[in-house]
Amino acid sequence: MKLHILVDNTTFIDRYFRAEPGFSLYLEYKGTRLLFDTGYSNLFLTNAGKMGVDLSRLDYLVISHSHLDHTWGLAPFVRYLTERAIEGLPYQRPRLVGHPGIFNGVDIKDIPEIGCLISQEKLERHMEISLSKDPMELAAGLFFLGQIPRLNDFEGRTPVGRQGEKPDLVMEDSGLALRTDQGLVIITGCAHAGICNTISHAMNVCGDTRVADVIGGFHLLDPDPAVLEKTVSFFKDIAPDAVHACHCTDLASKINLARAVNVQEVGVGLSLEYGDQP
Repeated sequence: MKLHILVDNTTFIDRYFRAEPGFSLYLEYKGTRLLFDTGYSNLFLTNAGKMGVDLSRLDYLVISHSHLDHTWGLAPFVRYLTERAIEGLPYQRPRLVGHPGIFNGVDIKDIPEIGCLISQEKLERHMEISLSKDPMELAAGLFFLGQIPRLNDFEGRTPVGRQGEKPDLVMEDSGLALRTDQGLVIITGCAHAGICNTISHAMNVCGDTRVADVIGGFHLLDPDPAVLEKTVSFFKDIAPDAVHACHCTDLASKINLARAVNVQEVGVGLSLEYGDQP
């Protein structure tokens, strides 16, 4: 399994890419090509081009949740596919995978929309769409996690904006889990459901408690000290081989996690490789 960070809040040291407050990564797993999230703009396309990553032959485009820093790159991606069609260049229609709530509108304070700007109907003209609350196995050992149960008492309980008149708990939040020789590689966008809930769900879906790596946003931005303490304790118990916390994870949270587990440098330009489980 090969993985490349295309968009993050920071760039990897001594690599000449650009960053933005968003997240996107590309992975290849047993011949399956997948893009996870699209960031805030067309930056994922620009960085992919610099890395030599071909986004014209994707099998899947997985969206973690509806928010602007993960979905607003969808419109530039549609333009990218359309321009290839106009020029007679080869491309593959990917299958978009996500929770049914990824197209929900969301407002926050005085900002009228922080959710997805492009409709499901529009996207269906350019790609196949599969929406599910249940986990889906996209390839042998590669899982979309579906709606993540919020079972512990300290995560996924604070609204982020509103959907109409209702507080938005980002119930559509999801992620990926992959079986590798070293254990599970778990990928999150922002982990609004809670990073500990996400990992526990991934273990249940995959039937494996070994964790090789956890990569993505952990939704730890100035967290309550009690929440951070319980999160660090959870990570210490599961003892992952590595942790690549980024995007919506603040420095203090990374420092606290690093006291318990192997927190690694991460940013745009980072590439990782793991042995695929047979």
